[in-house]
Amino acid sequence: MDDLKVFITQSEATCAECGEALGRRAWVTLVENKGALCLACADLDHLLFLPRGDACITRRARQYSKLSAVVLEWSPTRKRYERRGLLVEAAALDQAELECLADAEAREHQRQRAAARREELDHRYVEEFARHARRLYPFMPAGREREIAEYACLKYSDRVGRQTAAKPLDENAIRLAVIAYIRHHDTPYDELLARGVDRWTAREQVKDAVYRVLDRWEGR
Repeated sequence: MDDLKVFITQSEATCAECGEALGRRAWVTLVENKGALCLACADLDHLLFLPRGDACITRRARQYSKLSAVVLEWSPTRKRYERRGLLVEAAALDQAELECLADAEAREHQRQRAAARREELDHRYVEEFARHARRLYPFMPAGREREIAEYACLKYSDRVGRQTAAKPLDENAIRLAVIAYIRHHDTPYDELLARGVDRWTAREQVKDAVYRVLDRWEGR
C-alpha cells in the first residue's frame, strides 16, 4: 500500500473542497479529479508533524499510528520531492518517544510539546466549548468534552496547512466536532484511510457506528 502523502506547496494554493485560500507553503493532499485539499478537508488535521531526523522515533511513531502521512516538499536544486517528516497520531508519538528516549529526555520532549500546544489554545473558548458539548451530550465519558474542545480550538488556530478561521460555537458546529472526534477515536475510520479507502466511502462505512455512539452520549 502506498503511503498517504501531504505536499508543501511552492505557489499559492486553494482548497478544492472548502474553497479556502491556503497561501504559499500550504500543506495539502492531492485527490484525483479534484485537486488540492487542505488537511481539514482531507481529515488529516488531527495528526501531529514529526520532522525527519530521529530514525528511532520516526519508525516507532509510524508503527503505532493507525493513520500517518509522509510530508513532501519540492527541492528546486535537486529537482525532486524530498521528505520533511511524518504526520502521526499524538498517542503514537508519545509512545515512540517513551520507548526511544531516556525517561528524562522523553518527559522534556513531551513537556515542550505540551507547552507549545497550550500556547495555541484559547482557554476561554475551550472552556465554553466543553461546557456546551457536555450540555448537548450529557452521557459522554468524563473528560471527552475537553478533548473535543481542545481539538476544535486547534483546528481553528494557525496550525500547519490551515489559516486562521472563525471559531463557531453554535450547536451544529459542536455536533460536527463531536462527530469528527467519534469518527477518529471510536471507529476504524483512520485504519480505512490508511488502507487507501477514500474518505467519503470510509465515512459511509463507519456512519452507523458513529451515530450509535452519538445516540448513547445523548442518552437515547
